[in-house]
Amino acid sequence: MRKPFLIAASLAAVVAIPSFPVIAADLPVIVKIPRLTVEASEKIARATLDACRKEGIQIGVTVVDRSGDAMVVMRDTLAPRITLEISQQKANTAVNFNAATSTMENRFTQPFSVGKVDGLVFSAGGIPIEAAGNIIGAVGVSGAATGAQDEACARAGIQSIQFELETASL
Repeated sequence: MRKPFLIAASLAAVVAIPSFPVIAADLPVIVKIPRLTVEASEKIARATLDACRKEGIQIGVTVVDRSGDAMVVMRDTLAPRITLEISQQKANTAVNFNAATSTMENRFTQPFSVGKVDGLVFSAGGIPIEAAGNIIGAVGVSGAATGAQDEACARAGIQSIQFELETASL
């Protein structure tokens, strides 16, 4: 007598819990993704370059959009050419991990770990850019004597439009 009751109760539980996926018609057909404008990117890059110049540092700076694609790339007059590639990789790393690259310096140290993927650099100088709680890009800096100096310049660049970022409505 008890066995049929357990079977009936189990069957009722299975029927009560939907096991089918959400119907596609219930989902939106487009996704709105906030984007960093080229004008904002230029302001960030210029302010970053100026902050380093005030310290007597020649740098390369790259501002990328949410996808990691370069929006603005600048190299100061005496900055080595390699600063461009490194700044791009720092920005790419910051936007893809949504974290300052300085916080990840010792994170991927094993051979063949994610830190060994081409295009990623885990040293200070890459900072994600956020607006209204959304990551919209990143800035990467290379050329200073230390990563901390690179990062300070990147932060100064973002700070130059911080009010606009904080008041953005998305």
